[in-house]
Amino acid sequence: MSTAVLVAAVVGGGVLLLMRRLFPRQKAVKLLSYPADTMRGKTVIVTGANCGIGKALSGELLKLHARVIMACRDRQSAEEAAKDIKRGAGPEQGEVVIKHLDLASLRSVRKFCEEINEEESKIDVLVNNAGLYQCPYTKTEDGFEMQFGVNHLGHFLLTHLLLDLLKSSAPSRIVVVSSKLYKYGHINFDDLNSESSYNKSFCYSQSKIANLLFTLELSRQLEGTGVTVNALTPGIVRTRLGRHVQIPLLAKPLFYLASYLFFKSPLEGAQTPLYLCCSPEVEGVSGKCFANCEEEQLMEKATDEQVAKRLWDVSRTMVGLDN
Repeated sequence: MSTAVLVAAVVGGGVLLLMRRLFPRQKAVKLLSYPADTMRGKTVIVTGANCGIGKALSGELLKLHARVIMACRDRQSAEEAAKDIKRGAGPEQGEVVIKHLDLASLRSVRKFCEEINEEESKIDVLVNNAGLYQCPYTKTEDGFEMQFGVNHLGHFLLTHLLLDLLKSSAPSRIVVVSSKLYKYGHINFDDLNSESSYNKSFCYSQSKIANLLFTLELSRQLEGTGVTVNALTPGIVRTRLGRHVQIPLLAKPLFYLASYLFFKSPLEGAQTPLYLCCSPEVEGVSGKCFANCEEEQLMEKATDEQVAKRLWDVSRTMVGLDN
C-alpha cells in the first residue's frame, strides 16, 4: 500500500509539474469595477450565455442594470443559469430575457433575428461568445463542419441579420470571442467543411482565426456607422468548452486539480468581454483584438486583409446572403 501511495505521489507530482510548465499560473486577474448603473437602459445579446464565460458575463452585466438577452440552444439550461445569475446580482439588477438560438441551424439563426428585429427597439451590444471545441466530426443542419459552422458561420449570419438594428442603435458594439489557438490554424479554402480529412484541433483553430478575420473585415465595412467590433482571446478558462476532449480516467482527478490551480475561473475569463462591453476606454475603437483588457498583437495571418475579404465573400455565399 505504501509503495502504491508513493508511486501515486510521484506520478501526481510529475503531472502537476508538467501542467505548470504547459499552463503557467497567470497573474491574479483584477476584477473590473464599474458604477452600478453603467449599463442601465442598454440591451446586450450574449450567445452561449447559459454556462462558462457567457454566464459569468451575463451575471456581471445584470449587476450593471443591463437588459441581458441570453441566446442559448438549451432553454432548460438557460433558465437554470438565469436563476443563478439573478440570485448573484443582488436586489438591484437589470432584466434577463431568454431566447432560443441554435447556431448549428441557419433556420434557427434567422428565426432568432426575426424575433429580435420585431421585438427590440435597439441593441447596444452583441457578444458572439458561444462555441464548440474539438468535437467529433459532425455536420450542422446545413451541412457545414460543426466547429466552423457554429463558431464562425452561425455568428456570421447572426451578426449580418442584426446589423441594421445595431446601426440604428449607434453607438453600439460587437464583441467577438476568439482564442489564442488561432495561431495553429489557417483558412483551408479548398476544404472548409473538412470532408477530405478531419483534424478536430485544426478545425477549432481554423474557426478561431475565422473569428479574427471576420472582425477585421467587418470593422472595415462598419467605418463611419457608429458600430464598433473588437475580438478578444480570454485565455485558458475552466468551462465546459473542453467537454469533448478525451482524458484518461486515471488522469482526470489530477487534470481537474490542475485546472483549478492554473486556469482562469469563468468570472476571470469574463473580464475582457466585460471591458469591451462597458469601458469608455474602447469607445470608438474597432478592428482590434484584446487580451486581459489590453490590446493584443496578432500574427500576420490573422490580419491579412485579402484573406479576410475572401473569407467574407465565401461566408456570405455559404449562409445564403448572396441568394
